Amino acid sequence: MSSKTTFFIANWKMNGLPKNYKEINKVGAFLSDKYKQFKKIIVYCPPMSLLTYFSKKNTSKLLNFGAQDISVTQLDFGPQTGSVSPKMVKLGGAKFVLIGHSEKRAKGDNFDTIKKKIISANKTNLKIIFCIGESLQDYKKNNAINILKKQLSKSLVKNLNFNNLIFAYEPIWSIGTGLVPNEKYLNKIFSFLKQYLKDNYKINTAKILYGGSVSADNINNLKLISNCSGFLVGGASLKAKNFIEIIRNYYT
Repeated sequence: MSSKTTFFIANWKMNGLPKNYKEINKVGAFLSDKYKQFKKIIVYCPPMSLLTYFSKKNTSKLLNFGAQDISVTQLDFGPQTGSVSPKMVKLGGAKFVLIGHSEKRAKGDNFDTIKKKIISANKTNLKIIFCIGESLQDYKKNNAINILKKQLSKSLVKNLNFNNLIFAYEPIWSIGTGLVPNEKYLNKIFSFLKQYLKDNYKINTAKILYGGSVSADNINNLKLISNCSGFLVGGASLKAKNFIEIIRNYYT
């Protein structure tokens, strides 16, 4: 397991205060002390209000930071009240950005806005964590693969630098519910995604993450997913103890 690079992405969503940096600091201390032999990339995605503060306060070379979203704009700076450009989040300390999360789709993100965000983030050389996943209704109708095809084909253009793309499969019905797809289902989805990305976008080594109720209790099962490059973790990443347990259990 140590031969591949594994991503652990912490999505704090609308949580956190400046004092909560201590949780991140604890994880940094843990990483510098243990499991040095394993290749891993740890990324914290705090709310935009905390991104620069956390990234500037951080002294660990083992921690990276990302933004939870960017605005639909082709400008680096300009007269767009409330907008935050890819350039701004990069200058604020982000190397990564989440795009297409189902919670943002539910608030109005569509294929066109997601495509524009991916293009502008790619031009700024941010690492894009592109979230895809089906609803409970589509899961029950056995329609997940068709939904995933549509989300990919309608959001990606052929001339992107695909080295900057990481794909995060998050079934919507699993996010925050404690429900996790079984191993057979996940292997089917990940095998499809790997082949589809290779056939349609010439991505021979696609990085595909799993997200949705990831915890220390289920990581031993989730790490068995074929073609999985890591995990997008929500609530379990807020406390250092829980996030550390996920990382520790993955490697034991």
